[in-house]
Amino acid sequence: MHRRHVLAACGAAALGWPTLSAWAQAYPERAIKLYQGFAPGGNADAIARAVGTEMAKALGQPVVVEAQSGAGGTIAATTVARAKPDGYSLLLATGGHAVAGALYNTLPYKSVADFEMVSTITFFPFLMVVNANSKIQSLREVIANAQAAPGSVGYGTAGVGSTHHLAGELLAKMARVSLLHVPYRGDAASITALLAGDVPFIIAPPTAVLTNIQAGKLRAIATTGLQRWPGLPNVPTVAEQGVTGYDVRSWAGLMAPTGTPRAVVERLHAEVLRALQAPAVRQRLEDMGGEARGSTPEEMKTMVSHEIEKWQQVVADAKIPKQ
Repeated sequence: MHRRHVLAACGAAALGWPTLSAWAQAYPERAIKLYQGFAPGGNADAIARAVGTEMAKALGQPVVVEAQSGAGGTIAATTVARAKPDGYSLLLATGGHAVAGALYNTLPYKSVADFEMVSTITFFPFLMVVNANSKIQSLREVIANAQAAPGSVGYGTAGVGSTHHLAGELLAKMARVSLLHVPYRGDAASITALLAGDVPFIIAPPTAVLTNIQAGKLRAIATTGLQRWPGLPNVPTVAEQGVTGYDVRSWAGLMAPTGTPRAVVERLHAEVLRALQAPAVRQRLEDMGGEARGSTPEEMKTMVSHEIEKWQQVVADAKIPKQ
C-alpha cells in the first residue's frame, strides 16, 4: 500500500510539472505590482518607475509602481513577504532593507528567507559634505580634529538608524575616533542645518546635495564607495584618506515572495538585466548618482546577507538602540 501511494504521488508530480511549466511560460497574464517603501517622487520611486517601465515593454503587461512609505521600507516589504508567490507582487528593496534587518528587534518577515532575490539594479555612494565656507578641506582633517577632541566633531544625517547614520558610525569605528551624531528629519533638514553652520559636516546621497554643490554653497570632501563617484571625480574616497577598506554604498534591487517559481524568477531576472542595458534607464540611474549593475539571484542573496551582518555589528558596537 505504501509503495502504491508513493507511485501515485510521483505520478501526480509528473503530471503537475507540465502544468507549472506552461503556467510559467504564460507569465505574466496581468499587471504586476512593484511596491517600494518610500515617498512618491523619491529615489526609490524613480528607480522603480525607470526599471519597471522598461521591463513592461518586454513582459507585455504593465508594471504598476505602488508606494507604501513608512517604517524604513518595512511596510512595503511586509506586503510583498505576505503576498501570493506568483510573480505579481514584487519589491523594490533598497539598502534600507538590510539596515532594517539589523536595526529592528522584530520584523513581520525574515529579511532574506522570506524573499526570492531577483537581481540588484543600482549601487550608489554617499557623500560627506561641508559648508563651502568651512575651513575643513578634507576628511583627514575631520579625523584629526576628532582625534584631538573626542566626541566634539558632529555630523548630520537624515535620522537615527538611517544608512547615513550607520555610515558615520562605521567611519568612527574604522578610523578609531569618536564622532557626535546629529540626527535630522530627512536630508533636506540636515542640508539646511549645514548651510546655517549648525553642524560641521553631513552624510547624504548625491541627489540630495549635488544642486547645492554645483551652486557653490556646499563642498564634498569624501565619497563613501570604493571608487570615486563619476559625478565628482575630483573628490577622493574615504579609503583614499586613510580609512582603508571603508566601503558604504546603498543599493536597490528586485525581490519576490519566497516560493515564487524559479521559472518566474528567471524571467524577471532576464528582464531586469535587459532593462539595465537600455540607455534611458542607465542615464536615469546615473543622474541619481547610481551605477547600473545587475546580479544573479544568488549573488544578490549573498550581498544582502553580508550587508545585514555588517550593519548588525555596527549597531552593536555603536550601542544604537534597537527599534
